Amino acid sequence: MRQNDLLIRTFEFGVSCLSFLRKLPNDPESKLIRFQLGKSATSIGANYEESQAGSSKADFRNKVKIALREARETHFWLRILEKLDGYDSDEFKNLLKESAELKNILAAIVNNSQ
Repeated sequence: MRQNDLLIRTFEFGVSCLSFLRKLPNDPESKLIRFQLGKSATSIGANYEESQAGSSKADFRNKVKIALREARETHFWLRILEKLDGYDSDEFKNLLKESAELKNILAAIVNNSQ
């Protein structure tokens, strides 16, 4: 995968998460998850985008590490939704799968940039 592909993929993932979040109910738990998941899902792409202009290899690695932390948090919130509300739609399954894949890709980038 070229890095540009990952820029597109993280951007599209953020948009897909926000689109999914619009469908959540307005109960207090869903509002909390909507806020947290919306922030972390969009931060993956924002931080990876910033990493592309890193002033050094260490700066690049640090920004990718932040994106990885956000990917881990996003995966956590998606798992909460799965457990709490039993989401089983193809859309939700794709988000869960993509969050796990992004986590793995970003972890590999961090490990390979040492």
